Amino acid sequence: MRKNPIKDSTLVSDYIKGKESALSVLINRHQQRLFSFIYSKVQDRDITEDIFQDTFIKVIRTLKKGNYNEEGKFLPWVMRISHNLVIDHFRKSNRMPSFKNTDEFDIFSVLGDGNLNAEKKIIQEQIYNDVRELVKELPEEQKEVLVMRMYKDMSFKEISENTGVSINTALGRMRYALINMRKLIEKHKIILVN
Repeated sequence: MRKNPIKDSTLVSDYIKGKESALSVLINRHQQRLFSFIYSKVQDRDITEDIFQDTFIKVIRTLKKGNYNEEGKFLPWVMRISHNLVIDHFRKSNRMPSFKNTDEFDIFSVLGDGNLNAEKKIIQEQIYNDVRELVKELPEEQKEVLVMRMYKDMSFKEISENTGVSINTALGRMRYALINMRKLIEKHKIILVN
């Protein structure tokens, strides 16, 4: 019988304590998902390779400095790092990616800045937490679509197949979720820093 795989959080703390092999287990575990995520944004294998490498260089630096406090949310944290690096890549090449102009990234695009100082990083973390809390206030069907789109990076076709509604309905729910998020952000006076 197969024993349960070691949790990400355990591997992270093992690596911080000096067990180098724990990191390769983490990389192997999430490589496919992360590589696909980056490739879906940049559509180029070489650039994907570079960003993938840079993501793990950043992960290693953060873990070595002891600045990791994601409480077991390793994959979303790594995805966020890679997302910021993708944005940096497009900034450097002056080609903003198409998702910067789509409705669903309105709220979140202001959160993705890789060049933040320590104080701004703390504020950014707080905003992420505040936004996550607000998502919980959305009606169930809107929340479901928003989470699938934003946090699981699913296409509207995949969302439609997973929820059993048409693509148009999924798009409509996403639109309402964003309208409601904007209202909640104003109501709770959350300031999204630039």
